[in-house]
This record gives sequence, structure tokens and C-alpha cells, in this order.
Amino acid sequence: MPEQETIFHKIASGDAQADIVYQDDLVIAFNDANPQAPTHILLIPRNDELESLNDASKSDEGILGHLLFAAAKVANQVGIAEDGYRIVINTGAAAGQSVAYLHVHLLGGRDMTWPAG
Repeated sequence: MPEQETIFHKIASGDAQADIVYQDDLVIAFNDANPQAPTHILLIPRNDELESLNDASKSDEGILGHLLFAAAKVANQVGIAEDGYRIVINTGAAAGQSVAYLHVHLLGGRDMTWPAG
């Protein structure tokens, strides 16, 4: 486990509340407390060993794929799949990662502009 426990560690362990929209044995999805789009859902792995995508290894392919599978499932569940959505994984402070716990942003409910950022 990383040196410092984050709010995502607490959510994954059940020690903190979140507005959960989906969960399974590997992933928890919940509404972002500071949404950047009408739909902004965070997906975190229940396993808290990865601080960022930079920490992933070959053995993490399963959870990385499952995070994307779950994001698509949630997009369908909340009704944004047909119009489109964006998946974002921020890695490092310069990319906007503010919590040292690998997480996926699922954004939708409005037109997304490009380039991002």
C-alpha cells in the first residue's frame, strides 16, 4: 500500500461514504464530489496498490482492462453511452492527478471539446 492513505483508500475499504453508482468484486464507481461535466463518475480498483498508471506492470493488465469494461458498463447504465463519453486517466501532477490512487474519470452529458486540457 502507498505511504499515505487517501480518500479513495477509505472508500475502497468502506471507511468513507461515496455516492456509489456501480460496484463489483474488482471496481467501485461513484459520483465525483467536484464534477467537471453533468456526468462525472470515478472508477477505482478495490485493490489499492497502484498510485498511478506509472506503477502498473504486466500483472495489472486484468484490472486495467476491467476498469475500462466497467466504465463502458456504467456509461450505459447512466444513459450517456449513446451520445458519447470521455474516459480520462490522469498520471502525475502535471496531468492533473490530485489523488495518489489510480482512478478513471468517466465524463459525459455534454459535448467534449478537443484538444482536451
